[in-house]
Amino acid sequence: MGSIEGQIRPMMLRVLDSSPAEAVRTAAVSGKLSVECLDPTLYSLSERCLEDLSRDNTDVLILDLEAIGGETALEPFAVRCPSTVIIAISAQGSVSRAVNAMRSGAHDFLTKPFSLDALASKITFQLDQRKPYLSAQKSKLTIEQASKPDVTPTSRITNAALDQLIGKSLPMQTVYEQISRMAPSQAPVFITGESGTGKELCANAIHNLSDRRDERIVTINCAAIPKDLIESEIFGYVRGAFTGATDNRAGAAEQADGGTLFLDEIGEMDISLQSKLLRFLQTGTFQRLGDTNSRQVDARIICATNRNPLAEIAAGRFREDLYYRLHVLPVQLPPLRDRRDDIMDLANVFLQRFAGEEGRSFKGFDADAEARLLAYNWPGNVRQLENTVRQMVVMNEGQSVTLNMLPMLIRDPSGRGATIIDLSRERARAQPIARPFGAIEPLWAQERRIIEDALDAFDGNIAMAAAALEISPSTIYRKRQSWLERSC
Repeated sequence: MGSIEGQIRPMMLRVLDSSPAEAVRTAAVSGKLSVECLDPTLYSLSERCLEDLSRDNTDVLILDLEAIGGETALEPFAVRCPSTVIIAISAQGSVSRAVNAMRSGAHDFLTKPFSLDALASKITFQLDQRKPYLSAQKSKLTIEQASKPDVTPTSRITNAALDQLIGKSLPMQTVYEQISRMAPSQAPVFITGESGTGKELCANAIHNLSDRRDERIVTINCAAIPKDLIESEIFGYVRGAFTGATDNRAGAAEQADGGTLFLDEIGEMDISLQSKLLRFLQTGTFQRLGDTNSRQVDARIICATNRNPLAEIAAGRFREDLYYRLHVLPVQLPPLRDRRDDIMDLANVFLQRFAGEEGRSFKGFDADAEARLLAYNWPGNVRQLENTVRQMVVMNEGQSVTLNMLPMLIRDPSGRGATIIDLSRERARAQPIARPFGAIEPLWAQERRIIEDALDAFDGNIAMAAAALEISPSTIYRKRQSWLERSC
């Protein structure tokens, strides 16, 4: 179970290492973090750790790859706690191993031996990325109108549930009203929107406003789980169902009983599993993998996708009957270019946050910088804006953000940013080496250059880079693996 974002409580740290002495040493990092920590929980066996992850909150998980059987064994840990910071450690460090570990769900990688300061730095950075948005200069529609004092329990719950969503534009007011109307219902919710628009935040808001808010919301990212694992992750399995199934385990549907099951990126779900999901939606019953007994749960379904579901149906990648079963209460999250009134509110919130974290004195944006931010089309939406502000804060100093502090991608007066990525990110590129007449750069090398520049443009975010390049995230993973194999 992942950590509950926004809840004020001591941080829970878990360490899995086959060496008890190494585990104790690693757990000492809790004393170097700026947040209050509970006593770390230490493990030497994967099974016990997986059991606790399925049941209890976890903020940070440090895994020794040798203890779990290698980087490919990371996936079961990642899918059990999707919002947990996972740091992989290993005595056998290599670029290939680090990449494979992060492909399997780790957020960062360290080679043994390492200093506790280095580990603390990586944990702090990852936790900072997961801080809930700070609210400043926000205006939101709630069940009770904002003009009335928030004195009733219902209005207080509404404000808290919507607190992570920022914006006062008309499109966002429509979204707030939809969320408030949909939350009390038990009907499925279908959230659509481009990458970076806040689909998971929307799902959490619906759950937190519903009568199920005291129960769990369990998230499954259908794009992050391999095809042959996703059924067991949703529906669970019994002992002996497949190689490695040494015990019975409840899936996400069972864990969400009484609460909400959020299926993120449902457009990535394999067509063969969609029929089983349809039966579950129709009857509320399912069977664990390898089991003959049916189980029944009461879980509200919320799903999200950045794809066009009707186009996916036409292409044969999404079942039409499943779409109509899920598409009962639709929410379309607007891209940032369609809610320009919110750009500066968001930018100022991010500026205040990152200036505080980085020890900078920024107070706002000057007129020229503000004009360029408002004119840019933001293909990566709110997530791109957040990363852009962070870059400006880290790389500059002053009272106000000026035009010259903006990345070239944003301040380019030709407006090319609406259609292409700034492949340089203002890096000083060496001039191309003169080649003999007729020499051609191999296609794989051109692909590598383009993909790596796209990843640089979005601070390593594979999903956003893939969206900008109009390819699947899995294509980037496959290409990177092929480059590693070429270099070996």
